[in-house]
Amino acid sequence: MQHTMYHSVLRIAGLTLAVILLFDSGLLSPVTSKISQDTQLYLASAIGMQARVVPTELNQITAGLTQRDMELTQRENDIAAREIAVNLEAGGAPSRDFSSYIMSVLLFVILVLIVLNYALDFIRYRERITIQSNEKMA
Repeated sequence: MQHTMYHSVLRIAGLTLAVILLFDSGLLSPVTSKISQDTQLYLASAIGMQARVVPTELNQITAGLTQRDMELTQRENDIAAREIAVNLEAGGAPSRDFSSYIMSVLLFVILVLIVLNYALDFIRYRERITIQSNEKMA
């Protein structure tokens, strides 16, 4: 059986994904899961855009309403955070980490590809041996 570049890339991708999954899921340490989640949230919030408008009376009224809306949203978020904290202290289930599930599925697909690849290589190798033994007998 030959070890081609495809075999190497598949093995490296599987190993890399397994290591990232261990880091992201927090199996080794809960701190790694928190770092992963914080990094994802930071990257999601870092992408943005700014625009500037000449201030008018209508803009100032709209800005005031937007400020009040932001304050209400902040209060709702604070209340939701307190409810989550109380629920976690009461033994509730923590929120799901979907990135771990996605990486688990990807790792499973890569492992299936590796097993399938080696199975097909083994079948091809057996056929080659059978053909060579038949040629020697003839």
